Amino acid sequence: MKKLLVATLLALPVLHLPALAQQAPGTFPTKPVRWVVPYAAGGGSDFLARTIGQTWSTQAGQPVLVDNKPGGNTALGAAEVARAAADGYTVLSADNGTLVFNPVLYKALSYSPTKDLAPVTLMGRFPMILVVGPGIEVKDAKDFIAQAKAKSGGFNYGSAGAGSPHHLAMELLKSEAGIEMVHAPYRGAAPALADVAGGQIPAMMVDLAAGAGFIKGGKVKALAVANATRLPQLPDVPTFAELGYKNVEAAALVGMVVPAGTPPATIAAINKQVVEAIHDPAVSKRLVDFGVEPVGNTPAQFAELLKAETTKWQKLIRDLKISLD
Repeated sequence: MKKLLVATLLALPVLHLPALAQQAPGTFPTKPVRWVVPYAAGGGSDFLARTIGQTWSTQAGQPVLVDNKPGGNTALGAAEVARAAADGYTVLSADNGTLVFNPVLYKALSYSPTKDLAPVTLMGRFPMILVVGPGIEVKDAKDFIAQAKAKSGGFNYGSAGAGSPHHLAMELLKSEAGIEMVHAPYRGAAPALADVAGGQIPAMMVDLAAGAGFIKGGKVKALAVANATRLPQLPDVPTFAELGYKNVEAAALVGMVVPAGTPPATIAAINKQVVEAIHDPAVSKRLVDFGVEPVGNTPAQFAELLKAETTKWQKLIRDLKISLD
């Protein structure tokens, strides 16, 4: 037993050598990285960061510390990262709420997505799905739209919160299908989904990561996906494009950004490491199983996507006069 204990203690330092050997002098990172997630622990963005961050940490040979900073529709965490040192050691999980919706939803914002933050990569997509609960009897998405048109004021619908991708995905459907519905915002997708499943509210747009258990368990019924193609996890659920609404595409897009002014070489190093972690087979499988579509693109590609998303969604928000002030 004594020999075994000595052998084990001697072996412990060796466990760290492969990771440290990857860290040549002067390369990035040379100290722990702080990863700010502007949502509470346990949600989709948190899962994404922790799954990728664990592999990134192992590959880089430095700790990657996830720091949850929820509040202000992600503005609290975004503003904190915007003010951080532009050295690559503070990164932010930023979704389309952070980078696209907030600047037009709020008259005064504590950060500027374009001036204060720089894109690194789009990490993953959470495509939106129209689901209904037992409080409404519909055959399919076309029947849902027909009933919404026939009903005075339409249906009530829940969302993960005012200004969330879930909220604006339903507003997009309303606009494209010419229907009226009343928004009931919740504090997160989970409580909204629980009320849809319980029959308190008829419908909502939900991402697969939050809704998979409810859908597979038959507690809610998936009617259509707001995606270019059918989801492999829900092969029998049609896209809105198949139903004649080709513009109804919506997803929570979760990327990584850093403070503006971060050196391009540092951004390139972070991008390379994070994309490698995303494409690690074990990481990719965990993300897909959770309901995330892994991406991992270049900073330039992410920037172009954000421009297109800004044009699309900010026009919709202004046209519908949606404001959170």
